[in-house]
Order: sequence, then structure tokens, then C-alpha cells
Amino acid sequence: MPSLWRPTAQIVESGAYRANVEDDTPLQDSGSDTGPARRPPKWLVSAEARGGAGCPGPGVYAGTVRIDIVTIFPEFFGVLDVSLLGKARQSGLIDVAVHDLRDFTHDRHRTVDDTPYGGGPGMVMRPEPWGEALDAVLASERMPGAGTLASAAMPAPSHERMPGAGDPVVVFPSPAGTPFTQATAAELAQEQHLVFACGRYEGIDQRVVEYAATRGRVREISLGDYVLNGGEVAAMAMVEAITRLVPGMIGNPDSLDEESHEGGLLEYPSYTKPAEWRGLEVPPVLLSGNHAAIAAWRRDQQLERTRRVRPDLLPE
Repeated sequence: MPSLWRPTAQIVESGAYRANVEDDTPLQDSGSDTGPARRPPKWLVSAEARGGAGCPGPGVYAGTVRIDIVTIFPEFFGVLDVSLLGKARQSGLIDVAVHDLRDFTHDRHRTVDDTPYGGGPGMVMRPEPWGEALDAVLASERMPGAGTLASAAMPAPSHERMPGAGDPVVVFPSPAGTPFTQATAAELAQEQHLVFACGRYEGIDQRVVEYAATRGRVREISLGDYVLNGGEVAAMAMVEAITRLVPGMIGNPDSLDEESHEGGLLEYPSYTKPAEWRGLEVPPVLLSGNHAAIAAWRRDQQLERTRRVRPDLLPE
């Protein structure tokens, strides 16, 4: 029988997953009628966890960038545990938690949407669960080292309040928002607390955006000039673009200076061994050892590629 994983502490339910912090104890199949025990994602925060124990984020320290994601599909963010993002979470560079919006509903069907006022197709996400979710995320802080949520001293909501530089940034992914660019990623990478509100259907009741603006700095951001089924894909793309700019995330920080969109140009083409492959050769200048010539070649390639692919990036 294959070895499976289950938390050593009490298991709590949240959406499709049983989640807890302690997940380092090997366990055989539970044999329960709910199916085999699965290793729960470290990033998922249950309703019970928000009240005290059981939230991810080992090794959190003062300089950690905190990211909260609210969604009706928390399982979408399983990729947070892999690659550089997973390593950054383990080392304490970033502290990411995903919250199931349905945990903030109070009816038996866990309803999060309703028909739009004024008529029209589709459904709109109701403000009540979103209000409670944002209250829980914005009025709490995860305790250093433990990753748990605890009440923080935050002012009561007021429509007269103007959030300041120290307040969290609440990002609403939306095709009606401002375009997301590398400059946006660099700007948001400087923030200490980001909250991503992932809408679905025809979007979130606009009053939620207005309310969020009384608790934090609101950004409505579009991933591009197209429409997705929800905000999850956009939020995940933004999280990756932002967190890779956090100091310590990338092993060689110099590599960030030569990427596409840094300096307003696309990146030059890259080559590695072997020098000849299937009749195709690496440009001789890259084998010359002449660093000045290589730098000039790469700059020319950036300009040529940008003119050909993205002329809109170049000054008129």
C-alpha cells in the first residue's frame, strides 16, 4: 500500500481539501469512505484556521511579503507549492495563503452569486461574503513563525477613511482594469501585504471594490485585452511576476536586469551548448569571448526583436 501524507495535528475541512500546518508525518491510506487521505496544500487556510491555529507560512519573518488570495476555487493555486514559489515560501521570503470565499457564506448552499440588478445575462458575486472575507484578511495578521492569523489593531471601516501608504493593496483582477506591466510588477513587489480578490461570473458587486477602498489601496488590474472565466489565472500570473522581483527570490539578481520589458525592450535570444545542433549554429560572437562585442550584439538583438514583435514599446 503506498505511503500517503496527513497532518499530525487535527485535520480541518475547507472546500475540497483537508488542511492543516503539520503535514510531515507519513500515513497509510485511511480507508475512509471519503477516499484516500491526500497531502493537503500548505497554502490553504480553512475557516477554523483563520480563528487561531492551522495556517501556512513556516519561517515567516519581519521582511516577508504577505499575499492573501480569496477565491471560490482554492485548489487552483496548488502550483504555489512548486518551483521557486514553493522554495520562497519555505524560506520565508513570501507568505501566501488562499482563502475559500464560500467559507464566508451562511446558507446551506454556500451561495456567492445572484442575478444582476437592471437585468442582463449571467450572475454577479454578492457583496456579503466578499465583505466578510476582506474583513477577515485585512483585519488580521499572521503571527511570525507560526503563520497563524490574529486580530490586528485596524481602524473600523469608514467610507470617509483614505488608506495610506502602509495599508494593504487589494488587487481586483478585471478586464476593465489598468494593464498589468513589468513596471506594475516591480511596484507591487515593494509592498508588504497584497490581497487578490478573484471574481467569477459577471464580476463582483462594485460596492465591494468601493468598500475595499476604505480598508486598503485598491488596484483594478487587467492581464490583457481578453476575457478569462475568472480572476484566478490573472492572479496567479501576477503573483509569479511580482514575487520573482522580491529580493532573494532569484538566485542571480543580475538576470532580472536583462529580461524582456526591463528598460522598455524585449529580451535578446539565448543559446546554450552544443554550439551546433541539427545544422543550426550559435552566433559566432557569443563564442568569441569579447564581452563588449557580445553586449553590443545583444543590444542590437533587443532592438531588432522589439521593432519586429512589439513596435508599440519603442518611442515614436
